[in-house]
Amino acid sequence: MMSGFLANNHDELVARCKTKVAMRPHRAATPEQLSNGVPLFIAQLQRTLEAEEQDSPGESLKISGRSGGDALAVSEMGVSATAHGKELLKLGFSVDQVVHDYGDLCQAITDLAFERDAPFSIDEFRTLNRCLDNAIASAVSAFSSQRDASIADKQEAEVNERVGALVHELKSSLATAMYAASALELGNLPMSGSTGSVLKRSLATLKTLIEGSLDDVKGETAKPVDG
Repeated sequence: MMSGFLANNHDELVARCKTKVAMRPHRAATPEQLSNGVPLFIAQLQRTLEAEEQDSPGESLKISGRSGGDALAVSEMGVSATAHGKELLKLGFSVDQVVHDYGDLCQAITDLAFERDAPFSIDEFRTLNRCLDNAIASAVSAFSSQRDASIADKQEAEVNERVGALVHELKSSLATAMYAASALELGNLPMSGSTGSVLKRSLATLKTLIEGSLDDVKGETAKPVDG
């Protein structure tokens, strides 16, 4: 049975996966990945198979989820795969690395089973595929969501920085214009003089800043939405 095969060859499978990971450039397994990645998946797959052997479908689904996934019923495997996807993003890896991690395990299991001449039933292979599919889907979804949130945070920070700089420039130009206008009024100075020139330059700067910001807004709204 596949459950016994996994139990007896756990360390060998983990070692083979680590070897495959090491062969990919700039990819090393961290303690966090090992806790939420392949070793935990093997244990959950083994428990899923044991539950099915004991005719406990409810327990099997609780561990690894339904075929095709179920957003309303989060499985243990989904939770750990979600954590795994987030960790890979933090380390700067791409989404294909998420898929590779689970693909490595599938290949390691089939290769070792062939070497040991360990026959598996069709139902066991179906369970393996279901678990891999659900784990990959959870990990990729978490990776993508976390990446999108990170991009949104970065964009928000950039917008806030630009808005802060614009506000500072607007306030500075407005203050200068108000001081100049006050001086013109109190001193009964002509607009054609130096103080009038200061007021005109300040108003011109305000006009440029406002028009520039409006152009930026129009440019942002005109951008096509990715979909």
